[in-house]
Amino acid sequence: MRGSDNLEDQEGAGPPGRGLSGGVKIGGAGLIAVVVVSLLLGLNPLDVLVSLQGGGAPPSAPTQSAPPPTPSESAVRDETKEFVVRILGDTEDTWKTLFKQMGGEYHPPHLVLFRGVVESACGRASSAAGPFYCSADSRVYLDRSFFEDLAQRFRAPGQFARAYVIAHEIGHHVQNQMGITEKMAQQRGREGEARSNALSVQIELQADCFAGVWGHFAQQRNLLEAGDVEAGLAAAAAIGDDRIQRQSQGHVSPESFTHGSSAQRVRWFRAGLDSGEVRQCTAH
Repeated sequence: MRGSDNLEDQEGAGPPGRGLSGGVKIGGAGLIAVVVVSLLLGLNPLDVLVSLQGGGAPPSAPTQSAPPPTPSESAVRDETKEFVVRILGDTEDTWKTLFKQMGGEYHPPHLVLFRGVVESACGRASSAAGPFYCSADSRVYLDRSFFEDLAQRFRAPGQFARAYVIAHEIGHHVQNQMGITEKMAQQRGREGEARSNALSVQIELQADCFAGVWGHFAQQRNLLEAGDVEAGLAAAAAIGDDRIQRQSQGHVSPESFTHGSSAQRVRWFRAGLDSGEVRQCTAH
C-alpha cells in the first residue's frame, strides 16, 4: 500500500494559547525566586528569565533531563501512524480511479490524528465524539484511542476493522465531493427531527457502502487476509445505533437513530464490498 502525504499528526500539540511566544509575567517575589533556584541548579539566572519571557526554551541541568520514551511506546505510536498512512493512501488511489471513471476528479482529504481534544472548522471536539469528517475544512479527524475502544469496548479487533472506520469517514468526503452532503444538509434543514434523523441514517449508510466499495478493490488486489472481511462486518455491526443504545441505556429507540442499526450497517457495507459499484450505494 502506498503511504499518503495527507496525514497531520497533532497528538503532540498542546492546548491552544500556550506557545512559547506568550511569555510569563514575573513579579518582584517571583524574580527573587527565579534567581535563587537558578543559582542552586547551576544555571544562569539571565538565561532563565529570557526563556520565561518567551525568548527560547529554558535550559535544564544535566541531572534534570526527562528520560526518553521507551521503545515499546514509540513502536505503538509509529505502528498506528504507519497503518493510517497506508490505508489513507490506498483509499486515495481507489477513489481517484473511480472518480476518473465517472468523469470527475477526486481531491483527497487530510486526516488529522489527535488524542483528547481537537480544533476543527466544525468546532472543538473531544475523543468522546468518535471519528468524524468536517466538510467545512475537508478533513477527517481520528483520535488514536478510538482504535483501542473499537477492540475493547466494541469488541471489534483486527486491522480491517480499523480500516473500515477510516474508509467510512473517507466515504463522507466522497459524499462531499459529489455534492451529496450539501444537498442532504439543505433537505434536513426543512424537516422535523424524526425525518432529519432518518436522512442522517441514509448519509451514514451510504458512507458504509462507500467503505465497502473501497474494500472490494482492496480485496481484488489481494490486500486482505483471511478473516479481514469478517472483522469489517463485525465493526459495522458493533457501532450500530441499536447495539450502542442497548449498551448505554438498556433499550433501543429506533426513532432517534442517526447512523443506522447493526443490521443496516452490515447490509450496506456488504453491498459496496460485494459489488464495488458506487451506484449500488443509494441508501434508503
